[in-house]
Amino acid sequence: MSIIKTKSYQVFIDESTEILVDKLRSLQASAYFVLVDENTKEHCLPILNSVLSEFDLKSIEIESGEENKTISTCQYIWEELSKQGADRKSVLLNLGGGVIGDMGGFAASCFMRGIRFVHIPTTLLSQVDASVGSKLGIDFNGIKNLVGVFNDPEFVFIHSPFLKTLPSQQIRSGFAETIKHALISDSDLWHDIQTFDTIENHKDWSGNIERSVSIKNEIVNQDPYESGLRKILNFGHTIGHAIESSCLNSRDPLLHGEAIALGMLVESYISLKANMLDAESFEQIDQFLRSKYSNLFQKTYRVQDILDYLSFDKKKVGKNVLFALIDQIGHCQFDLMVNNEQIEDAIQNTLKTSHD
Repeated sequence: MSIIKTKSYQVFIDESTEILVDKLRSLQASAYFVLVDENTKEHCLPILNSVLSEFDLKSIEIESGEENKTISTCQYIWEELSKQGADRKSVLLNLGGGVIGDMGGFAASCFMRGIRFVHIPTTLLSQVDASVGSKLGIDFNGIKNLVGVFNDPEFVFIHSPFLKTLPSQQIRSGFAETIKHALISDSDLWHDIQTFDTIENHKDWSGNIERSVSIKNEIVNQDPYESGLRKILNFGHTIGHAIESSCLNSRDPLLHGEAIALGMLVESYISLKANMLDAESFEQIDQFLRSKYSNLFQKTYRVQDILDYLSFDKKKVGKNVLFALIDQIGHCQFDLMVNNEQIEDAIQNTLKTSHD
């Protein structure tokens, strides 16, 4: 078992569930609720129920997908908590991916002015990234993560066998966050992931998860509320969130990590044109992302839609958006101002685009 200590809680990475049982007992909650979607209800909740039978888990099921990360879904969670008798000593277990973690933590933080919650991430993306950092929230008016809070879970339990239940698209989505961690902070990790033959067939994720969580934890510990260094975690996300939002209501919406993979290439191109990143490093990034996410680069993206969603970015100052950009593989700068002309040029030179 690996234990990663943040400033206020612990992250347990374990093949066994014994530590989960022990930690839940120590909470001495009046009731234990578990938030699931249709996927984790089918594939993960039976595993949890089999080892946590003594806690008499009460389940709340919501629909999966970013499009359901809304205030109306939160209202449903609050209604179910009330209906099933939750009180201020209850605990909510968030069993799922990033949407479940973000929204479950947010709902728990608001219910009765805050009840305790535990993250049990089941997707690769949530295990390597979303379960650490205490950011919680929902999308509002079509804008990703527009409403939210910072709040800590009691603890995080990462059980890598859950990854065996995932389709390959979810694995590829989660891998994008590992790529981000390598590009912003760990050139050795970047070299290691070059050896992956295919993402889908990679067998041992535990070591990869631990390295990614450790990188993010080290950054977050230095800057819990994103006033400085933590902003480097936004690399790929400024453009990526805009792409994700622009595709949210399309026939073929992108998973979060897929959008971030596209965002990292666009932002690497911005770094190249700003004379921050050398051409050889950009070529490495370009070839790697296109080889691992080739299907995403065959899709067509509307430039104006992406620019429109960028106008809602929380890092905007006046008409310009502040970016985190890499100046070499393994190092990132933040609070860099980029104008719309630079952004549009980068999108058009890296993605297949349309102005219709």
